[in-house]
Amino acid sequence: QVQLVESGGGLVQAGGSLRLSCAVSGSIFSLNTMGWYRQAPGKQRELVATISSGGSTNYADSVKGRFTISRDNAKNTVSLQMNSLKPEDTAVYSCNLRVMGLVYWGQGTQVTVSS
Repeated sequence: QVQLVESGGGLVQAGGSLRLSCAVSGSIFSLNTMGWYRQAPGKQRELVATISSGGSTNYADSVKGRFTISRDNAKNTVSLQMNSLKPEDTAVYSCNLRVMGLVYWGQGTQVTVSS
C-alpha cells in the first residue's frame, strides 16, 4: 500500500524553472532515503538527487548548482526545484523511496525543455 505520486512536470523553455513534487502514502519506517531519477529516450536511468531523512543530500554533477532537493518528513513528501533548465534535462523524472531494504517508484512525470 506504499504509493508514490509525482506532479509538476511539463513544458518549459531553456533557462526556465519547474518544481517537481512527490507524495508518499502508506505507513513506512521513518529512516529512509528519497530521491529523483530521470531517463531520457535511448539512455539509461540516472540519479538526479537524493535526500535522507536526516537531510543529507547527493546530486548528479550535471545538476549541481541548478537543482535543489528538499523534503518534509512530517508529510513524507520530496520536491525538486529545477532552475536554469537545459534541453538535455528533458526526461521522465521518477520519484524513489528506499526503506527497510525495499525500493518503491512513482509512475514518473515528463519534463520537456525546449530550445
